[in-house]
Amino acid sequence: MKDTYTIPAQTCVGHVNLKVADLSRSLNFYCSLLGFDLISKYGNDVAFISAGGYHHHIALNTWNSKNAKPANIRSPGLSHVAILYPTRGDLATIYQRLITNDYPMTGVADHGVSESLYLSDPDENGVELYWDRPRSEWPIDKKGMIKRFSKPLDVSNLLKEI
Repeated sequence: MKDTYTIPAQTCVGHVNLKVADLSRSLNFYCSLLGFDLISKYGNDVAFISAGGYHHHIALNTWNSKNAKPANIRSPGLSHVAILYPTRGDLATIYQRLITNDYPMTGVADHGVSESLYLSDPDENGVELYWDRPRSEWPIDKKGMIKRFSKPLDVSNLLKEI
């Protein structure tokens, strides 16, 4: 690049579009289990889901993936989609819901800046459910850099939020 550019601080990722093999199976996961709202659906090929009435946070489509096998984990591509919960209590509630429904998790972690639950959707797309600690609590080193880490999440402490 010939010059420098800084993206505006208020910029955020607006939505993700996931290729899925079975739309109804994916809607069951994202809507029935995780609690997203179905905003619109076009036949059996695409659905738009969101939280809070937004036009869509996640699009699910089968255009090039209907009945396909999951992507090879060793191939380039999206590692996971991260869903940010507003409060620690909200994260605790979804954690309890996953446990109650015997939904398998691939991990749980305390990253210092956030606490995270990791799982896979029915198409083996990675999903991170997390909440951010207040910025004033983020671990910062002497140079002013964020010191992220991965430690085991104290889930019994998390559940006290419910």
